[in-house]
Amino acid sequence: MLYAILCYANEETVFSWTSEEEEAVMAKLYAVQAPLAERGKLGPVGRLMPTTAATTVRKGKEEPLVLDGPFAETKEALLGFYVVDFDTLEEAVAFSKELSAVNPGSTSYEIRPFYVFRPGASST
Repeated sequence: MLYAILCYANEETVFSWTSEEEEAVMAKLYAVQAPLAERGKLGPVGRLMPTTAATTVRKGKEEPLVLDGPFAETKEALLGFYVVDFDTLEEAVAFSKELSAVNPGSTSYEIRPFYVFRPGASST
């Protein structure tokens, strides 16, 4: 089963890191990710740009509305994501705990089963 692990954090904190702080955090995160990557279980991993770079398209009465910024304003924002292939939810929880242990600040991880849709192919 593929799981999307969504990383939420205070983006003001994360985007204020010095390059040295960024490198130190990323090295710790890569160390947690490496075993899964070596086993071919780690899919795409991405960090999103700040919410100030977001655009939201919201269904309107006639035409969709295009708005600058995120849909919701919160202290924590969706910062990035992992796509990981685990046999059980427990494995996804354990991986998220490892990520949380090495990621400074108030970070939370939301875990959701993930389906890939490809035209002409069945879901996986």
